[in-house]
Amino acid sequence: MRAICGLWRWRRNPLRRTTDLAESWVALAALLLILVAAPVLGALAGSAAQGALQQSVRDQRQTRHTVTATVVRKVRQVASAPDPEISSGRDIRSRVEADWTAPDGTRRHGQVTTDLKSPHPGDHFTLWTDGHGRTVTRPLDPATATTHAVLAGLGAAMLTAGLVECIRRLIVWRLLRRRYAGWDRAWDRAGPDWGRTGTGS
Repeated sequence: MRAICGLWRWRRNPLRRTTDLAESWVALAALLLILVAAPVLGALAGSAAQGALQQSVRDQRQTRHTVTATVVRKVRQVASAPDPEISSGRDIRSRVEADWTAPDGTRRHGQVTTDLKSPHPGDHFTLWTDGHGRTVTRPLDPATATTHAVLAGLGAAMLTAGLVECIRRLIVWRLLRRRYAGWDRAWDRAGPDWGRTGTGS
């Protein structure tokens, strides 16, 4: 902001250097890009992610089905990977052998996890499968997909703002090097004649 205010201050200042004005214009351009381009790119990225994720939700809902499985026997207790849709991450799920009928009509048998706290042979529970009866995770929830899309948009906006700021800092660093090089050249031209030397005293 100080460099942007400098645009007005440096307009007709006789002490103004070209690098001062350039630094102020770079700061103004960076601010405008952060305030305008970053939100626009974030919104575009979020919208694209939302479209893709909602299409994934629709596809998963068409290809994944719930079936009723029957417990044959309990195998062992396992701490499963948490499903953000249904568990808090602390749930202990039971591993059982179960029978179920696939959506295509074939009979299936295998070891699966269930949220039954104390499964007994003959208990029924819901299982997600594909069209051939293979167990799959539950489909992505539309609200979760929207949350992921919002996070993608925010991430894109922040990445854009960070990139603009990095470019601004690189340009300012180059301007400073140019300014210091100019000072070195001016100092070399002055040589030993500064101060009392060369004044004839």
